[in-house]
Amino acid sequence: MRNIWLVKISISICTVFMLISGVFAQSSSTPPIKSREVSDADGIPVLIKHLPDWENARNRATYILNQNDLRNALGSREVLDLIEFESGTEAVTADYDAGKLLLIEYMTPQASVDADSKINQRLAESGQNQSVVYRRIGNYNVFVFEPTDPVAANALLDEIKYEKNVQWLGEDPFLLKRAERAIVVGLSELFVATTLTIIGGLGLSVLAGIIVGIIFFRFREQKRAGMQEFSDAGGMTRLNLDGFTPPTASERLLKD
Repeated sequence: MRNIWLVKISISICTVFMLISGVFAQSSSTPPIKSREVSDADGIPVLIKHLPDWENARNRATYILNQNDLRNALGSREVLDLIEFESGTEAVTADYDAGKLLLIEYMTPQASVDADSKINQRLAESGQNQSVVYRRIGNYNVFVFEPTDPVAANALLDEIKYEKNVQWLGEDPFLLKRAERAIVVGLSELFVATTLTIIGGLGLSVLAGIIVGIIFFRFREQKRAGMQEFSDAGGMTRLNLDGFTPPTASERLLKD
């Protein structure tokens, strides 16, 4: 009887050990969950909050973390083959009056720039520029599929703001372009300021000349109005043909 109880206890111990081993094996084989940036206040992914009018759009938005979810949400589209959900890439899509919006966030600017180059090339080759409005905004690569109006679609993209600091892992490839742009903008502002200064100086000079001329003219007019007689001979002796020359004293005339 004692041996039977020992056997049962041994079997129970082995069963518990096998269950524990199975649990650990299952947990070790489960792939790690991708990191998501979630709001601490309400638990909503931050990417959804970057949608235009996200408070209303979140009810119809679809959060995407893999290629299958992307195709289920937007169907089979050639350009979607270029989207790779690696290293924390996330996406969200929602319907708007302007079209179907797809917002993709890459974790690094390098990945976003690389995807941007491939997407632009694919759109140019396939001739889908009319049916798709696309733009890169920071680390966001944004599409508007089936736009009802290109102007409205671009206005929808204008509402998306990338509010994170972009840091390159290596040398910033756009550093030279930004420096060139800063130089061009600085020279343009200097040229405009110099031109305005010169035009303003000339305008002030002309205005000052007009004011001085008017004052001088009025002064001369007042002085001339106070004169009793006017002589165009500059004070020299002239024939009194017009009767304006005063008579000359006879005692001052030369005698023979």
